[in-house]
Amino acid sequence: MLLPTSALAAEPESITTHSGATTEQERSRIDTYWTPTRMKLAGALVPEITPVPEDDNTPDDPHPLPANTLDPGATWTHGGAVNKSVGRLFFTFSDGYDGSCTATVVNSANRSTIITAAHCLRGVGAPAADGTWNRNLYFVPGYRNGTKPLGGFSIKNMATSSRWDADPSKTTSDDVAVAGHDTGILVANPSAGGRRIADVTGSQKIAFTKPAKDEFIHTFGYPKDRLNDPSATYTGSRMIHCAGPAQPGPKAPLLWGEPCDMSHGASGGPHLAQFDTQSGTGTVVGVTTTSDELAGGQANTLYATRLGDSAHRLYNWAQTRSA
Repeated sequence: MLLPTSALAAEPESITTHSGATTEQERSRIDTYWTPTRMKLAGALVPEITPVPEDDNTPDDPHPLPANTLDPGATWTHGGAVNKSVGRLFFTFSDGYDGSCTATVVNSANRSTIITAAHCLRGVGAPAADGTWNRNLYFVPGYRNGTKPLGGFSIKNMATSSRWDADPSKTTSDDVAVAGHDTGILVANPSAGGRRIADVTGSQKIAFTKPAKDEFIHTFGYPKDRLNDPSATYTGSRMIHCAGPAQPGPKAPLLWGEPCDMSHGASGGPHLAQFDTQSGTGTVVGVTTTSDELAGGQANTLYATRLGDSAHRLYNWAQTRSA
């Protein structure tokens, strides 16, 4: 049963932080850990017997997508800045299995800030408890068919809302998401050559504004359901794009979604307003949190946690951290 927002607001909200790879040895270990095969199989429930997915060789299209074109889901072939600033975020769960989400480099003072979904970083529970936080976090901007076109970046620090520190016997991750707190923030380590991530990838704008009904939104992600369901469409090989008018979730009005057939693996991906299909730039106003199963609404709708005060606090914390 979903908890009302007020049930999660009994205590003042703060920021809960966690350290990632803080030594050169740990950064090197994580970089070595994420081999092409391991990245391709991240998210497979039984990776030992799951076939390595074939590459998605959909031809690139040098022509920009016409503005305000409805897109329920297709491989993004139009290039632009989004091909560099958005990527696949890899991690290892406490049970040892690997997973992945989507994340975006955003404008920031430290040029090292990445935004994703909180549930891609941790589960509900005490911050110091075993199994609360995922490990081996590794961001691959522009990920494509098991390659690292712009290199890979380990994560130095991460943070979520303190709402995730709730007692897991009383509160689920769905409860926290429906209450609008499924935003996670990351501070990336520099590249092997010492460059900050935004100097390598560029970055997208970010805004903390109230959503508007029917605002035209573009969404990007790396869904991977076909790893576990042969009837599904996507394997996480390429970045997928959706676009359409935003609507609030009937069962979760704090979540806003657009028509889209993406699912697992797209979590954390950007929902971009004022997206220029020619340059591939826009403004991140939300991150993917769930599908229509939780938020209600029509089938094949992808919902975002829209960025408000809670996300703004996380962002302000992150951009003051040194990389």
